[in-house]
Amino acid sequence: MSSSEQERSATNSAPPDESLRMAVAISLLRSKLLQKQSHSSPSQNSDALRWKRKAKERKQELLRLRQDLKEAEDASQCDLFPQSASCKCYFFDNLGKLSPNRLPEASQCRFNDVLRRRFLRHVRFKERRRRTGGSSQRYHISDMNSEDEMELLRASVDFLVELCETGSPVEEASFLNWSHQAVDFILASLKNLLSTAKNVDLIEGIVSSLITRMITRVCCPLQGNASKQSDSDAQFFVQHLIRKLGTDPYIGQRALFAVSQRVSILAESFLFSDPFDDAFTNMHQCMFILIQLIEFLVSDYLSVWSKDEGFDTVLFEEWVASVLHARKALEVLESRNGLYALYMDRVIGELAKHVSLTMSLQKIKREILDKLFH
Repeated sequence: MSSSEQERSATNSAPPDESLRMAVAISLLRSKLLQKQSHSSPSQNSDALRWKRKAKERKQELLRLRQDLKEAEDASQCDLFPQSASCKCYFFDNLGKLSPNRLPEASQCRFNDVLRRRFLRHVRFKERRRRTGGSSQRYHISDMNSEDEMELLRASVDFLVELCETGSPVEEASFLNWSHQAVDFILASLKNLLSTAKNVDLIEGIVSSLITRMITRVCCPLQGNASKQSDSDAQFFVQHLIRKLGTDPYIGQRALFAVSQRVSILAESFLFSDPFDDAFTNMHQCMFILIQLIEFLVSDYLSVWSKDEGFDTVLFEEWVASVLHARKALEVLESRNGLYALYMDRVIGELAKHVSLTMSLQKIKREILDKLFH
C-alpha cells in the first residue's frame, strides 16, 4: 500500500474513533444520570405516597366516627328529643287546657340518663361562659354529692329562666326540647335534695327565685320586634312550664301562693292604671293567665299532693287563704270586668270540691274552711 493510500485510510478511520468516544461518553453520562434518578426518585415517591395514604386513612376514620356518633345519637334519643324538631312527647300536651281526670305519670318516669347527661353538658357550658375567668368545677354523675346537686339545681334554674327570657317557642324549636329537659332535671334534683333534709333554706331560696322569675316572665312579655301574638304564645308556654314544675308539691304549693298574691297585686294595679295605656291590655292578659294557672294547679295536682308524705299543711292553709283574698280583691273590678270574679269563683269551687273529697285537707283552720265553703 502506498503512502498516499495509508494517509487516506488514516484520515477516514479517525472520525469514527472520535464519534465512538463521544458516543461512549454520552452513554456513560446518561447511565450515571439514570442511576442517580433511580436512587433518589423511589424514596421521594414512597414518602409522598405514604403521607397521602395516611391522610386518606385519617379522613376515612373521621367520616366513620361521625357516622357512628350520628347513629349513637339517633339510637339514644329514640325520637324523644330530635335535635331540630319540636318536642313530640307528652310534655306539652294539654297546653292551655284542663287535664282529664286521669293524671299522667310524673315526668321522672321517663327521665333518660342520656338526655340528662346531654342537658348537664349544656348547662355546664352556659355556666363556664357566664363565669369567665373563674375556676370551673367539673361534676360527675357517679360521684355527685349534695353540694354538687345543689349547685347543679341552681344552674339548671338559671338556665331555664334564661331560656324563657331569651328564647321564643314560636321561633325556636329547641326551646321545647331544652325546657322539657330542664323541668325534668329540676324535679329530679329537687326530689334528691329534699330526701336528704339538708340545706332546706338554700332549697327554699332557689325554688322561690325560680317561681318569682317565671311569674315575672308570664306578666312581662319579651320586648323587641316580636309580634303580640308571639308574646302571647310565649306567655302560655311559660305558664305550662310552671304547671309542669308544680308536679312536685314543694314547688306547686309555693307557686300557688305566689300566683295568688300576684293576682291581688295586679287587681289593685288595675284601679290606678290608664285604660288607654298599651300596658293595660297586657295586664288583662296576665290576669287571665295567672287565674288559669291557679285552676290548672288545683285541678291537676291537689288530690295527689294531699297523699304525699311531705305535704305541708301550714303552707296549704296559707295559699288557700291567699286565693280567697285574691277573690275578694277582684270584687272591686266587677264594675270594669266582672269575668275575673266569675272565673275566680269557678276556681274556688274546684278547690272546695277537692277539699270536701279529701279528709286530710279538711284538717285546716275552721275559719279558712268556713270562707272556702261560704
